[in-house]
Amino acid sequence: MSPRSSRTLAIGFAGLGLVGALAGCSSTASADTNTGSSTGTSTGTSSGSTATASASYKDGTYTEDGSYQSPSGTESITVKLTLKSDKVTAVTVTPHATSGNPQLFQSQFASSISGLVVGKDIDTLSVSRVAGSSLTSGGFNAAVTSIKADALAS
Repeated sequence: MSPRSSRTLAIGFAGLGLVGALAGCSSTASADTNTGSSTGTSTGTSSGSTATASASYKDGTYTEDGSYQSPSGTESITVKLTLKSDKVTAVTVTPHATSGNPQLFQSQFASSISGLVVGKDIDTLSVSRVAGSSLTSGGFNAAVTSIKADALAS
């Protein structure tokens, strides 16, 4: 085998190794998106709603914080979600990160989430990657879980 063929073969294997490593990171990121916690307040208004998938929620606007783990530590976002007849009619995500990649990813997430969840039944919401941000989704999903509990209890 010539030195050129050996180098080409080595580069090919290195590329495959990189793809495998990235795939491993991807599945870890997906697993991390399901871990998160939330705390916050709700401002729901009771005007009734109809049952859809598995639960019925009171119409209103609810706000919760959701946290998640990033490589730089614990990060959080605030999710403000409006429900009508168990469907999301509006959503706003407020980033809390102030610098670096967390700020960039949270901002991208916040500017893209509305198009993915408005009009959806709240019981079907579970995002995993939005605008290249996979970890911020964990905070969003945690906040939605708390909002669902708030909307049932209101």
